[in-house]
Amino acid sequence: MLHNKKEAYMNDTLKQIGATGIVPVVVLNKVADAQPLAEALIKGGLPCAEVTFRTDAAEESIRAISKKFPDMFVGAGTVLTTEQVDRAIGAGAKFIVSPGLNPKVVEYCIKKGYTITPGIMTPTELEAALGFGLDVVKFFPAENAGGLKMIKAMSAPYTMMKFMPTGGINATNVRDYLACDKILACGGSWMVKGDLINAGAFDEIERLTREAAGIVKEIRG
Repeated sequence: MLHNKKEAYMNDTLKQIGATGIVPVVVLNKVADAQPLAEALIKGGLPCAEVTFRTDAAEESIRAISKKFPDMFVGAGTVLTTEQVDRAIGAGAKFIVSPGLNPKVVEYCIKKGYTITPGIMTPTELEAALGFGLDVVKFFPAENAGGLKMIKAMSAPYTMMKFMPTGGINATNVRDYLACDKILACGGSWMVKGDLINAGAFDEIERLTREAAGIVKEIRG
């Protein structure tokens, strides 16, 4: 059971993610790309990013973004260990996302008061999340695991749970996800593809981000 102080913190954090609607999932290979990317996302209307911990540049990229854009809602994704949790939070991450539900990592984050959204794809994993007092989970890999139909079917007995689907979400299918009241937000990378980042095409990233933000406004007002 979470303490009230932690519950309030987590609720505020998750509400901000929900208000954004789409969380750009970013892979950064160079720290030098972090601030220009963040600026493009902010200008495009999605002041949020999940920086995956799959590269050596991830930690310092989060630090660079947090330093220049302290109001930006930046978190760490693909977090697999408690050591990575500490590094991410120390760099300025405001939330933690993991591809699966590692009880050790989830428990650690809860005890520390950090917002964590672990990945699940089965009712058994969902019940494990509920056991930790969580009310939002990442559904991953979303499209490969059955997509919105699976989320709707699985959420029927678990009416208190919200989902953040990630994996296979794009500009075409995101509307259907966002229209579902079980979806807190969607994780997506179509506006921050690696080739665009590596090419320094931040104007194009800003344009695609603006389109994505427009979809959120179109569906959710």
